[in-house]
Amino acid sequence: MNNSGAFTQLRPLSLLRQLSNCSDSTCLQALSNSVSWSIYLEQGKITYATHSVEPFDRLERHLRRLSHQIPLLSSEVRVQVRLMFEPDVHSQLIEDDNSSRNYPPEYQAISWLVSQQHLHSTQAVVLVQELVKEVIESFLLIKEGSYELAEPLGRMTKICRLDVEKILDRCQVRLQNWQAFVPQISSPYQRPYLLINSKLENQDLPKLQPDLTTWMKGFSLCHLAVILNQDEIQLARNLYPYILQGAIILHQPDPPYDRLPKIFEEQSLFSKLISGLVDTKQELSTTVNSYPNIPEEKIVPVQRLPQISTPSKENFQEPTISNNINPASQKVTAATLTAKKVHKIVSVDDSPTILKEISYFLENENFSVVTINDPVKAVLSIVRHKPDLILLDLNMLGIDGYELCRIIRNNSIFQKTPIIFVTGNKGIVDKVKAKLVGASGYLTKPFTRAELLKIVFMHLA
Repeated sequence: MNNSGAFTQLRPLSLLRQLSNCSDSTCLQALSNSVSWSIYLEQGKITYATHSVEPFDRLERHLRRLSHQIPLLSSEVRVQVRLMFEPDVHSQLIEDDNSSRNYPPEYQAISWLVSQQHLHSTQAVVLVQELVKEVIESFLLIKEGSYELAEPLGRMTKICRLDVEKILDRCQVRLQNWQAFVPQISSPYQRPYLLINSKLENQDLPKLQPDLTTWMKGFSLCHLAVILNQDEIQLARNLYPYILQGAIILHQPDPPYDRLPKIFEEQSLFSKLISGLVDTKQELSTTVNSYPNIPEEKIVPVQRLPQISTPSKENFQEPTISNNINPASQKVTAATLTAKKVHKIVSVDDSPTILKEISYFLENENFSVVTINDPVKAVLSIVRHKPDLILLDLNMLGIDGYELCRIIRNNSIFQKTPIIFVTGNKGIVDKVKAKLVGASGYLTKPFTRAELLKIVFMHLA
């Protein structure tokens, strides 16, 4: 086949099928709407897949799902992974030409988790498979774009090799299930909002989890699903009657998620895509589990990972995600839709503009925000308010953020409170100093509302 070209309708599917018949190692690089996809193959099997839209956010979501069954994947470990492996904007620009040909940073992060025994090799296989499926789902929706085949330069240890046809089958079943919600839902990155409407109180609508009404404040469907430990499609299925009745409105995806392809809106076109591969009457319940048990014939594990202690076969359980609605859930009415400011966030900055921007972004999403523009008096205010998360400017007059962070951390009340530096600096030296004083992460100026909510998602949700 050609090493480069353009594709139109359905071309992504045939590209992957052709590559599954190749015996060489290659990296399929595709570009559409300023989003790049990289799919790594070895002897016709997929070893990894990623796209350029927030890869570490994608990794964080799947690690959080696994953390329910794997205590070692603590919040502290996940933050450490991000600080160690997520490239900053400057290094991404420098290495952009070669990065797509090497195994991506998030794949290196997964290998590190295995080598440090935070993940067992079998669990890493499950993680990689779920990441690959999410990326391939979006890849199959590309309508126009360009591609090229490159020889991978990286020689990373392979975690597994996935059968192309079986991955395609699973992805297309999920895409078919998403199609049931079109046109009301066109992307898993759309953001649902509850409306207070007394006329809907008596509608015969299904029950929603109280936790869902708490967190429906700007997070996308896929982020909400992780917060609730629920599959995205099952969550969409639960919300769909509310969307039809007008009790829930869906905002479009925030940048950069708005650049990802939407779910097909033409039934005839989608039917062509899944023709001959999917039983159109298959029940949703067979596919909503995000981390199913994986039969041995579905994957080909590669026995080249570092040797670590392995759990016995009898004691090891594959991670599974509960899809059940809490039976004790109350029905959502106008009273229960009242905004609840569950989390308190303190923002310390000597810039009124930054404080105003943070307040606007977060208070619109029903968080309680306390702003402090005098860093010298910040400690007393923080002790008085006892926030759930602290946003701390790094460069302030009178006292710098490093010293202020160290003082806050010395107070036993705040030893585990997330402290996020808000700064324009994100170099190696800054990261090391931040770790030494106990910072939990970075929010780089200038930032968007989506980036601010992502920090909240990582540390509070």
